Amino acid sequence: MNITIGKPWAVTEKGGRLNNEDSIFPQPETETKTLKMFLVCDGVGGAEKGEIASALACESIKTYFDTFLVGNPDIVFINKAIRYTESRFDEYVLHHPEAHGMATTLAMIFIGTNGVTLAHIGDSRIYHIRDNEILHETDDHSLVNQWVKMGKITRDQAAVHPQRNIILRAIEGTEHPTEAEVKLITDIEAGDSFFLCTDGVLENLRDKDILSIISQSKDGEEVKDNIMSACFGKTRDNFSFYIVPIQNVIQTIGLKQNILSFLYSFIY
Repeated sequence: MNITIGKPWAVTEKGGRLNNEDSIFPQPETETKTLKMFLVCDGVGGAEKGEIASALACESIKTYFDTFLVGNPDIVFINKAIRYTESRFDEYVLHHPEAHGMATTLAMIFIGTNGVTLAHIGDSRIYHIRDNEILHETDDHSLVNQWVKMGKITRDQAAVHPQRNIILRAIEGTEHPTEAEVKLITDIEAGDSFFLCTDGVLENLRDKDILSIISQSKDGEEVKDNIMSACFGKTRDNFSFYIVPIQNVIQTIGLKQNILSFLYSFIY
C-alpha cells in the first residue's frame, strides 16, 4: 500500500495556562508531506516539568524510530520505543530531581506501507474521519472513561466531570512502565483525515463538533483555523492538534499482481 498525504496542519497553544506543557512532532514550521510519523503529547506534572516530559517523549520516540525501524512498526516495536523513552525520563530525573513525577500522554500515527498505525497512552485522542463519519476513535485511558464503561456515568457527564483529567496511563519512567494501545488501520481511502489532539481541544469540542468542522471544508488551513477559533480564549488548558489528510492510496499488492499478469499474457 502506497499512502500519500496532503499538507498536514498543526497548532500547539498554551490556552489559559501560564506555559505550554504540550508538545507535537514535527513542529508546524517543519512538517512536510514526506513525513511518516506524527506525535501529540500532553505533559503532566506542572511544577514537575510536564513540558520537559512531552518534549522528551517526542524526541525519544523519533530517535528510536529513526535508529531502529525497518519496515512498519508493530505493537512490540512501539512499546520498545516506550521503554527507551522511559529510560530517558529516568536519566533526566537523575540529573534534575525537581522533575520527579513528570509524565506525558501520547497520541501517534505512522503512515506505513501496510496502513496507518495508531498508538496512544492517556487521554490524548486520535480520530479517523471519512466524509461525515468518525470511523475510529481511540479509547481514553482515563478515570471517567472507566466509569462510563462501568455504567456509573454517561459520556456527557464524563465530558464535564471535575475528575475528567485523571488519567490511568502515562509515560513516566521505568518505575512505572506503561503500554501503548496500538491499532493498525488498513481501510484507508483518499479524502480520509486523521485528527490527533490533546484533551484541551476537547474542553469545548465534542465529537460531533470535530466531525462537523473537518467535514465541512476540504481546505486544511480553514479547518485548522476553525478549530483554533473554537479553542482560543475558551479553553483553560493547553491545546494542541494535528490534522493529517490522506491524499492518495495505491494498493501496491494488486498493482504488482496486475503487472505480473500483464507480463505473463504478453510473454505467453
